[in-house]
Amino acid sequence: MTLSELLPSLGCEAADHLEPGVWPRSTCLGPGGELLFAGAPVSHLAARFGTPAYLLDEDEVRQNARAYRTALPDAEVAYASKALCTRAVLRWIAEEGLSLDTCSAGEIAVARSIGFPPERILLHGNAKTPEDLKAALSYGVRRIVVDSLDEIEQLGALTTGAQQVLIRVTPDVAAGTHAAITTGTEGQKFGFSLRGEVRDNLDRAVSAVLAQPGLRLAGLHCHIGSQVSRVDFYEQAARKMVGVLVRLRETHGITLRELDLGGGHAVRYLPGDAGFDIDGYVRRLRVALAYECASNGFPLPELTIEPGRAIVGPAGITVYRVCAVKRGSRTFVAVDGGMSDNARPALYGAAYTARLVGRRSRAARRPVTVVGRHCESGDILADGLALPDDVHPGDLLAVPCTGAYHHSLASNYNLVGRPPVVGVSRGTATLLVRRETEEDLLKRDLG
Repeated sequence: MTLSELLPSLGCEAADHLEPGVWPRSTCLGPGGELLFAGAPVSHLAARFGTPAYLLDEDEVRQNARAYRTALPDAEVAYASKALCTRAVLRWIAEEGLSLDTCSAGEIAVARSIGFPPERILLHGNAKTPEDLKAALSYGVRRIVVDSLDEIEQLGALTTGAQQVLIRVTPDVAAGTHAAITTGTEGQKFGFSLRGEVRDNLDRAVSAVLAQPGLRLAGLHCHIGSQVSRVDFYEQAARKMVGVLVRLRETHGITLRELDLGGGHAVRYLPGDAGFDIDGYVRRLRVALAYECASNGFPLPELTIEPGRAIVGPAGITVYRVCAVKRGSRTFVAVDGGMSDNARPALYGAAYTARLVGRRSRAARRPVTVVGRHCESGDILADGLALPDDVHPGDLLAVPCTGAYHHSLASNYNLVGRPPVVGVSRGTATLLVRRETEEDLLKRDLG
């Protein structure tokens, strides 16, 4: 029985009917105000694993991975592990046949611990340490994306084989996202620019790679930003990148066969948010690449993309317990987590919705501000959220679309332990990452 067939038997209504596209597909509203997540009652999961807790629907992660494979059967889909990097998640990704995009020795260590095939791993980042580079080389990571002239020299000195590299280019495409997650425009830290005099740095980078006997230049890489909803921005980037490939053939006599266009595909956090049209993306990308290559007599490159948020983000929710309610000129509902488990509102002004779970309320709904437990006025999880007027300490709140960049960005601010990650599949819950304890925090303090 599929999950969609199972929901009516549970007396449930799919939550998507209430807030379209925001809640995981397996989430439904059951009798008595219960919220079921991947077939399991959220209040039961909260009682078993405590709060706050990250809940992740394994089947939806796998379905999202398969959707990309199906849409782009002739391209390489590399999961961006920075979105959520745990052994279980990387195991699911490996089993679904995706490649892996990593940014550090730590992410490579997680991949190595579950035997992720190194020939399907990329490493990139604007400031890789010697430890990052050594980790990639020791595990046999097939491609390293170089981001500076210094890094090319360092990598060349470390490698003894024939290490494949991609050069990261800044395509000068403004993707319409928050400045902190815009990575494809002039004046930020990533890649080699295509503008003015600094464009010469790209030619120097190509020459530097070609001069290193242990490096093999395989292609180019770019990434225009994160939480990008408009397909035309990717089309612009693809056209510009083909132009760079053509120019490098003319100036250096090389025909590079690989093109990595990065990821950053948007997901919905609030009703009305723009999602990402995978089918439209594929159609326009193929047309743009085919046209530009045919016009310049250049062979179609082997394409790689790097979705991360789009695979795990919509598959997760976070459950909190209400600690206090303060009513006055403004109503604050304080929960037992906050900016240490969800840094995105403080970092980017990211907006979320939430709902009361575990009981049904007939009280009128009033706008409230859901705040965290940390000693910062900016520790706000949701503002202007309509919750029942009888919300009180002990209630449970669930926040959707928290599978990406929550566990990854979590901190120990105020020495609060990080929440567990719980995988759920067809009603069965498995602890993937345990809750961080005070003993864990003290182990690192050697004073």
